[in-house]
Amino acid sequence: MENFSLEKRQLCDIQGRLFELALKNGYDCPSFIETFMNSRTARALDDVYDRLQWAGEEYILEELDDEAGGLKKAGMIYPVEVMYWTGYLYRYWHYYTGEFSREIYQIADAERMKESWPGFHTLDVSMAVDDLKEIHRLNS
Repeated sequence: MENFSLEKRQLCDIQGRLFELALKNGYDCPSFIETFMNSRTARALDDVYDRLQWAGEEYILEELDDEAGGLKKAGMIYPVEVMYWTGYLYRYWHYYTGEFSREIYQIADAERMKESWPGFHTLDVSMAVDDLKEIHRLNS
C-alpha cells in the first residue's frame, strides 16, 4: 500500500469503520454488505471525487439507510473484526484494481469474505485481493 495516498488509506479506514458501525447499530451483516456494495452510496465512494467520501461513516450510513428505505435489522451478526476487515478490503480492492463495488461484490460476497477472514486477514491486503480473485476464477 506504499503507493496509496493518505486520502485513499483514510477512505479505506472510513469504509472499515462504516461496516463496524453497521454492526454496532444492529444491522444484519450480510444484508448490509450486499445492500452497500450494490448501492448508489458505494458508487459515490468509487468515484474519483464525491462529497460523500469525506462525510464520515455516520453520515454515509444514514445516506445508505435512506437509499435502501431502511436497512434490515437483526439477523446474522459477524464479528467486529470481520466487518472492519471486509469494509477496508473492499475499498482497498477498488483502488488496487479499479473495479467498482458492485463488481467486487460479485467476485467476493459477504459469505466469501466471512469465510476468508481467518486465513486472509493477516495477509498483505493486495495479496488477499489477488487470492480472492483467484478463488473466484477457479470456482467459475
